Amino acid sequence: MILVDTSVWVEIFRKGPKSWKGAPFDIDEAVTCLPVVQEVLQGIRDEVYYRRARESLLALPILESPMSVELYERAVELYRLARRQGLTIRSSVDCLIAACALRNDVAVLHKDRDFQALARVSGLREHGF
Repeated sequence: MILVDTSVWVEIFRKGPKSWKGAPFDIDEAVTCLPVVQEVLQGIRDEVYYRRARESLLALPILESPMSVELYERAVELYRLARRQGLTIRSSVDCLIAACALRNDVAVLHKDRDFQALARVSGLREHGF
């Protein structure tokens, strides 16, 4: 399984259906989490496209639903650990996504430097897109 980050979905959705053929992951291996769903859907302006994207994302297995206080606390720990090591994490949501991946022992596929930094301070497995 691989947790596909918002940055990858945005790139794929931007390119359209033809980009699925060259996607760097097997859709049957893809999972998501609610912060990714939120980030992707809140950026879609077109109502028809929004409904299609929502249906597609919610058809994937969802990690950590509902999310626990412990998961948020782990995200806070990741953020603070990175900061103590001089690394700036630009998005606290990325810490939450990383915490989901860590707790479920899945890698994150991304196009976002925050995950590289989080991997440096934790056991996060990440793959750049």
